[in-house]
Amino acid sequence: MSRLQFRYLLTPGGWARDQAVVIDGEGRIEAIEDAAGPWDGTLAVPGVPNAHSHVFQRALAGRGESRHGEDSFWSWREAMYALAARIDTEDLYVIARQAYGEMLASGFTSVAEFHYLHHAVDGARGPEQAEAIVTAARDSGIRLRLLPVLYQKGGFGRPAGAAQARFVHERKEDFLRLLDQLKGHAPGLAFHSLRAVAPDTLAETLADVRSLLGGDIPVHIHIAEQQREVEDCMEATGHSPIDALLDVVDVDEHWSLIHATHPRGYELRAVRDRGATIVVCPLTEAYLGDGLFPGRDYLAGGGNVAVGSDSNARIDAVEELRWLEYGQRLNDQARARLADPSGLAVPLWQRAGAGGAHALGLPIGKAAPGAMADFVVLEPGKPALLGNEPEQWLDALVVAGSGADIAGVYVGGRRWVENGRWPQDSEFADRYDAVVKKILES
Repeated sequence: MSRLQFRYLLTPGGWARDQAVVIDGEGRIEAIEDAAGPWDGTLAVPGVPNAHSHVFQRALAGRGESRHGEDSFWSWREAMYALAARIDTEDLYVIARQAYGEMLASGFTSVAEFHYLHHAVDGARGPEQAEAIVTAARDSGIRLRLLPVLYQKGGFGRPAGAAQARFVHERKEDFLRLLDQLKGHAPGLAFHSLRAVAPDTLAETLADVRSLLGGDIPVHIHIAEQQREVEDCMEATGHSPIDALLDVVDVDEHWSLIHATHPRGYELRAVRDRGATIVVCPLTEAYLGDGLFPGRDYLAGGGNVAVGSDSNARIDAVEELRWLEYGQRLNDQARARLADPSGLAVPLWQRAGAGGAHALGLPIGKAAPGAMADFVVLEPGKPALLGNEPEQWLDALVVAGSGADIAGVYVGGRRWVENGRWPQDSEFADRYDAVVKKILES
């Protein structure tokens, strides 16, 4: 048993002064009680869950930004395929460890890894790629929810192409074998998208996976990210993507719908009423030119929402939260979309924590008994916080700061980030640099 003591702590009931967090041997909060110091930090808030990551795509950041005709998500995807074809197991470990360290330093303390780089460069099949990700997460300190992805098609009614070969399990039985090999890592399940998995196979596949892994596993799917995807789905099924999903499977509180950038209003109401979560990835949705999630009614009605770093071109939990709010401001041409009378950051931070806990299926995202002791710590003197009292620091961080203004990060009660730095970042910078140059310049 251990204790962490903070001058200010964000609890489900709001700010509490001079609090001790009592932590058990598993890294869970056992109790929160009054304290008198010495202090482990001035102000602590729950760590942000990262509800959607493709960690290998971190290696594309800075590449492919020159204009060549009508650039879009679909042209970017070709560059992503070329990257994926070259990454071996050791490369994947190095890329993942670097990216997960960056996530920690930016305020993400847990990550849902939407993992579909399944097979080796030579086509060999096995759990090695997933195990490299598991090891990288463990070594970096971030909490991982591994989501092996079923990927079978190259589009609606089209077979997968050669560029997608490393992602694909043509037979459901082969995918179930992989999940069985990964059972010790407590994975969940992801369907890549309705264009990559035939809608009429979802229910049967989900039932088989739940028989293997358990009935309460998290289930994720990309949905309605791109206008062309919506049009193709309409042509193939007669339904828009969210409508098609709701038509063939019982979406419930275990489901997370990734992006949902182009939904219809009644679809979002149905998602909200079923208790599912929308995972918005604002920086990637801007990076790829997807569009803005139209969340006014969904969010106002209490729909579950989480954030994810997706492509990992820019890794910053604070900035994802800021653009969750700012995207709605741009949609509505109004301010304070997710704010309440207490300000912006507290309700925004708490909603992302609750939605992330739903998405990952883990006791995270809040400072309360039973939750994991994951904290982001702020200290005086950071530029974004100057001129504010501690109760205003979080608002100042969201509107004026970034992950660079974070002083410390705890996962399970252990401090992994000190003075804004992941302790292994200097060790890994050169290694990561060499790996990415080798991959992209070969």
